[in-house]
Amino acid sequence: MEAGAECPAKGIVAQFGSGMTQAPYIIGIDLGTTNCALASIQVEQGADVPVLDFPIPQLQRPGELVERRLLPSCLYVPGEHELPPGSTSLPWGESPKLIAGEFARWQGSRVPGRLVASAKSWLCHPGVDRSAPILPWGAPAELHKISPVEASAQLLAHLTAAWNFAHPNAPLAEQEVVITVPASFDEVARALTVSAARQAGLEKFTLVEEPQAAFYDFTAHHRRNLADALKDVRLVLVVDVGGGTTDFTLIQVGITPEGPGLRRIAVGDHLMLGGDNMDAALARLVEERLVAGGRKLSATQWTQLVQATRDAKESLLSASGPERHGIALVAEGSRLLGGTLSSELRRDETERLILDGFFPACAPDEAPRRAARVALQELGLPYTQEPAITRHLAAFLRQHAKAGFSALGEMVSTAALPRPDAILLNGGAFNSPKIAERLLEVVSSWWPDAPRIRLLPHYSLEMAVARGAAYYGLARRGLGQRIGGGAAHAFYVGLATEKEETTRHALCLIPRGHEEGQPVDLAAQPFTLTLGRPVQFPLFSTTADRIDRPGDLVEISEEFRALPPIHTLLKDAGGKTASVPVHLRAMLTELGTLELWCVSDATNGRWRLEFELRGAVEKPVTTVTEAMPARSEEAREIVERVYGQHAPPGGQKEAKQLSRTLEGVIGPRETWRLPLLRELWSTLHAGAKRRRRSVDHERVFLQLMGYSLRPGFGYALDDWRCEETFRLFGDGVTFHAAQPVWNEFWIMWRRVAGGLNEAQQLEMWNYLKPHLARSIPPDAPKSLPKLKGVQPQGLEEMVRTAASLEHLPPAEKVELGNWIASRLKNRAATAGPWAWALGRLGAREPIYGSSHKTVEPAQAAEWLSLLLEIGLSSADGTAFAVAQLARLTGDRARDLDESIRARAAEALKAVSAPEPWLRMITEIVIMEAADEARALGDSLPLGLQLR
Repeated sequence: MEAGAECPAKGIVAQFGSGMTQAPYIIGIDLGTTNCALASIQVEQGADVPVLDFPIPQLQRPGELVERRLLPSCLYVPGEHELPPGSTSLPWGESPKLIAGEFARWQGSRVPGRLVASAKSWLCHPGVDRSAPILPWGAPAELHKISPVEASAQLLAHLTAAWNFAHPNAPLAEQEVVITVPASFDEVARALTVSAARQAGLEKFTLVEEPQAAFYDFTAHHRRNLADALKDVRLVLVVDVGGGTTDFTLIQVGITPEGPGLRRIAVGDHLMLGGDNMDAALARLVEERLVAGGRKLSATQWTQLVQATRDAKESLLSASGPERHGIALVAEGSRLLGGTLSSELRRDETERLILDGFFPACAPDEAPRRAARVALQELGLPYTQEPAITRHLAAFLRQHAKAGFSALGEMVSTAALPRPDAILLNGGAFNSPKIAERLLEVVSSWWPDAPRIRLLPHYSLEMAVARGAAYYGLARRGLGQRIGGGAAHAFYVGLATEKEETTRHALCLIPRGHEEGQPVDLAAQPFTLTLGRPVQFPLFSTTADRIDRPGDLVEISEEFRALPPIHTLLKDAGGKTASVPVHLRAMLTELGTLELWCVSDATNGRWRLEFELRGAVEKPVTTVTEAMPARSEEAREIVERVYGQHAPPGGQKEAKQLSRTLEGVIGPRETWRLPLLRELWSTLHAGAKRRRRSVDHERVFLQLMGYSLRPGFGYALDDWRCEETFRLFGDGVTFHAAQPVWNEFWIMWRRVAGGLNEAQQLEMWNYLKPHLARSIPPDAPKSLPKLKGVQPQGLEEMVRTAASLEHLPPAEKVELGNWIASRLKNRAATAGPWAWALGRLGAREPIYGSSHKTVEPAQAAEWLSLLLEIGLSSADGTAFAVAQLARLTGDRARDLDESIRARAAEALKAVSAPEPWLRMITEIVIMEAADEARALGDSLPLGLQLR
């Protein structure tokens, strides 16, 4: 955005101000992980208007329409001739390409490869590109896929169309709409939810946290007697266990002349833990009965089983549920009689598994169990490692002891937790009286000398959030009791200081409790930015009980959570490059999203800073400020002398010895840390044109450029550095007859590949592909016409580079991998990078790329079988390639069959492979730092951790 752009705060006021009060309806939408719901209020005089559930038309079976209060949060992608013509028509005359609701859940349990479920959980997943078409997860490449954002938009679009059909004179887009989100949703997940709503045609809406919405439903049922309903209650704990997330919220109840005053004083950190995990736990129990000998179901059968156990859980835990629920799966293979696998779940064992696994008795000082090396995944999602909700709850109360005791009017005690006076439960799991009773029993036990904690009544665990969202809209109009509290999270921007080495600091932007719509101007903290260069700010949030004010500089600790960075390219209207003094201006919008601006009073310029929303890669931004080596300025001058404007006498010899000269000044090359490396990159980049002075100038330039920018991410502005570096790719090499120059050219691109985007990697691959197609396969046709232009050299480094391009589509990786496999089959041509490259291409866990770009398990298994056949000692790097191909992730859409992984483990034992490689195959672990470097094919800068 150019200078002079207006801050959109006025637009927000217009969007949520007086124009909305004319809407005849207030609509609450629960956009849930498992189910969606919609409730409405038709605004009339007074505050006693009822909140009405909206029956949602949806397909139950082909050609069979029903109206249900809940719309299952499922989408089904039908095959071209799978369903009879006209059997998917909806009342509003549409036959959608993606079918939402009850039919999607039913048919998806039969054909799980076409089911999109848990889209809301995918919005929280930073390890994939959430705007890319990745769902259904693990489905074949030829199947039409959609992004998590589009899946959420499709569910909202169905709700919108259903409402519009029932209310043609009051379309949903013209009403006041409130959409619920988990309290623990971070900025990116909130922003993606906003994007989904806008894709569904909604513009006038706001967001409310789900635990607050559940409490609003409670207040709506006690509009006239809220003081009596909350008598002797000063602190309410809301426990919301949804399909994909668990949220905790503390609400303070104060006494005012007008009645109870409500204020949200604390929310929990993000927990991807809920009903989906319970479904998976039940599925594992049933799997043990269905499959003998420790074998596991296929990915397709597993998805089908999870859907079946979800249905069983909801049935068994309902108030009038049966004692038993049958489970049936379509068998794979002809050896199974009847073509099905069948079992059952009992009500008592279902409750027992959930009680002992998710709500176990625990001490008040018991912490969630964390295994730092474990990276648990299920159905592709990175769920919380500790399933015990009660332990997370105890940790939440300890974390917010200061706020809790303050609300109770008591002194903080390090030996105790703040005891809530009442608990409000929300979420389908609490349909089971035994589960609700267990939670209340465990929490009450933390204060053995106090009476049992009071349980506030709920009126519908399925509809409370949608109803409460609608009532929140009424409260915003002054017609109901509103919960205060402002921002649930505090926001900070990382800044550099010059005081101490390895000290991280951040500037407080929005303190916890700050009210929405109130801008914060940090004019007292000016700094200088250069126009024409991208600016990147590390961003952090915390829910901790901190008393920070806007502008306070604080030290970052473990209670801070890193968010994707904010970045922008600052330009003035004339495109000039200059340094300008600026300060930050922040605001928490009424949507609950953060806006951040750079403001220059000197030039009247304003620049909007944008979040990185794609989240395709977890690239940590280092905010550590380190002192540069004592002679770093001398090192910079040495580089400038070699690549400066004026070539010194004997320049080629000086270029040839540049690396050794630098090591003599600033120490061994392996000790150069990130700030120094990036500073060297800047000096080299400034002299890029002078690399053409000689063969040695070009070779050493390429060598140092790649080394100083490796691995292409991990430090502020690396995206920009990689973009600037990639401009050199089209130039190729000047001394193209010298193979050492070509080798360094390809090594540089392999080193920085992690910082290149998909388009850049595709451009590189399209250049490499025709040359590799002629050079790698031993049986490549000799009659292929010769390629025009300069012929690149350095085949082995070209292969390493190509194998490092993790953003390539899987089909391209398979093509390259099969060329390499054909070479490995020729036993005389196995020496070289071939096994390493095959392991990198088929790795089950990417180093920096998105999980949805991994090749299919069947293909990886084929390559693994080849390596096992030729032997782990027959080619360089084969053992480690086997470990990468057979690695266990916990995601059945990516993991290989257990039998071939067992073969791989035995082969590694036979060659005495390192223990961490064996553990990668048999356990779900995070890769050791040394092995990450081995997988990258290069060392990592000191202090950089990829995960």
